[in-house]
Amino acid sequence: MHPPSFRGVVATRSSTLSKYGLGTAAFGTLFVLAFALPSHVLAHETHPVAQPAATVAQASFYKENEAAMNKMMAAMDVKPTGDVDRDFVAMMTPHHQGAIDMAVIELRYGKNETLRRLAQEIIVEQMQEIDAMKLAIGEKVFTSAPAPTQVTPAPPAAEHHHMDMHMDMSAGTKNRS
Repeated sequence: MHPPSFRGVVATRSSTLSKYGLGTAAFGTLFVLAFALPSHVLAHETHPVAQPAATVAQASFYKENEAAMNKMMAAMDVKPTGDVDRDFVAMMTPHHQGAIDMAVIELRYGKNETLRRLAQEIIVEQMQEIDAMKLAIGEKVFTSAPAPTQVTPAPPAAEHHHMDMHMDMSAGTKNRS
């Protein structure tokens, strides 16, 4: 025997409306709804439902992506200098950096290996294009910067304080025999 459908219950309740009165029909409808609705909808005291890990990761992805887009759009809003080439580089550099930032976010959260490889290529190519644009207008390029997916290690304390000191000790240590 199959349980009656919702329509069947409503039809039965409607036909008995005149027989048993409005109160019974209303009670029957509430009774059916009580079993049809999830229990947390009818509960007086609700508890937050734990979100699956995928939903949390998706929320983080979208939040970080929106921040990258906002940062890019703000940085692209440059005041014209009258030098078209410099203005072009000034606008395109944050555009390319935005692509890099979004590719890094894809690497952090994405699962599709094809897209992850493409994101890695985007990072390399966009970094190269930023350097090429800067070189074209005579700006310095720092090629020793780590990839955006790498953590930059802090220099050891001893090296940090003496980075600009260069000593040639070879003259005092030659042929001491």
